[in-house]
Amino acid sequence: MTHRTIPCGPENPLRVVVVGAGAMGQQWLTTVSAAPETELVGIVDLDLDAARRSAAGLGRPDLPVGSDAVALAADTGAQALVNVTVPVAHHPITTAALFAGLPVLGEKPSADTLARTLSLAAASEVSGELFMVSQSRRWNPQLFALRGMLEELGAIGTLTTEFFKAPHFGGFREEMAYPLLIDMAIHAFDSARFLLGVDPVSAYCQAYNPPWSWYDGDAAASAVFEMEGGARYAYNGSWCSPGAETSWNGTWRASGEKGSALWDGDNEPVLVADVRPAERSRSPYSGIEGALRAFVESLRTGSTPMGEVHENTMSLAMVEAAVQSARTGQRVLVDDVLDQAYVAALREETRSDVRAALTGWPSVRGALVPQPQAPPAAASA
Repeated sequence: MTHRTIPCGPENPLRVVVVGAGAMGQQWLTTVSAAPETELVGIVDLDLDAARRSAAGLGRPDLPVGSDAVALAADTGAQALVNVTVPVAHHPITTAALFAGLPVLGEKPSADTLARTLSLAAASEVSGELFMVSQSRRWNPQLFALRGMLEELGAIGTLTTEFFKAPHFGGFREEMAYPLLIDMAIHAFDSARFLLGVDPVSAYCQAYNPPWSWYDGDAAASAVFEMEGGARYAYNGSWCSPGAETSWNGTWRASGEKGSALWDGDNEPVLVADVRPAERSRSPYSGIEGALRAFVESLRTGSTPMGEVHENTMSLAMVEAAVQSARTGQRVLVDDVLDQAYVAALREETRSDVRAALTGWPSVRGALVPQPQAPPAAASA
């Protein structure tokens, strides 16, 4: 997707307001402050005291703070916004920013529902501003190396992830109906799309809550996705599994026609195949620092980054398909989930220009996935 460019870089840092002064907000504030290509010009939070404490913690007690993102951006001359609020606030804050002429880098998920994500994709089209979702694991150099190994294995039959952790978060996560699927699994689902280079077709998922779990909702799940081309992606995870915990990235195995590739999530992946791996490029950066650098580069050059809202939406579609399957006990087609979200997006949309953009989509998947361009017609003799 095309978007407006902004001259920015180390010699002309992008002026940024960060919205959200919670735990993840602190990480973003530190990252934006440390990056040579960005300048932190303000902090937004409904709790102004929390915003002021964050500013003081950065050694900048006079940094402007406010409770309205667009208003503070206007007051400070900000050129972009980093949205680190709770998921339910992602849609209203990002929409307001885009139509105020502010590109947005947002924490995952893009919105709290797939329907609202479709609205944000259309809002990005109408406003001409970039909305990028920070799927921070996409920038992991080891994940890039694993993707290169998959390319050596020929056709891929199965890709699997095991994820077993036992965090005691407190707060909203422990009250969610499907905390693992909704708050965490999107990282693995998005990485699976990146590794396989294809999108999902269907999902079958069972979610459950072990009797010792400290979560109100189902903190464990097993899901199988059929992917385009026939490969299967299997995810097995739990957020209440103490002992022998996996990496936060999970542990991965890919099985292909020429062999297998393994990754423990923390160290270099291993290729187990009788092939000679080719030299392939790796991500030069990682984590949210990588997402921020990619965001700035895209604003400077006009390139489309990984995590741009249209590209990222299929990862959230995998989450909604898995949740729907867990609720119904049935295999769920991802296109059905997309169509249901599209109907809801049209019903809920309050902006006529965004609704018009949604109405003009040829299909939901067709609007989200770049279509191959036809070759130019041959010149007549």
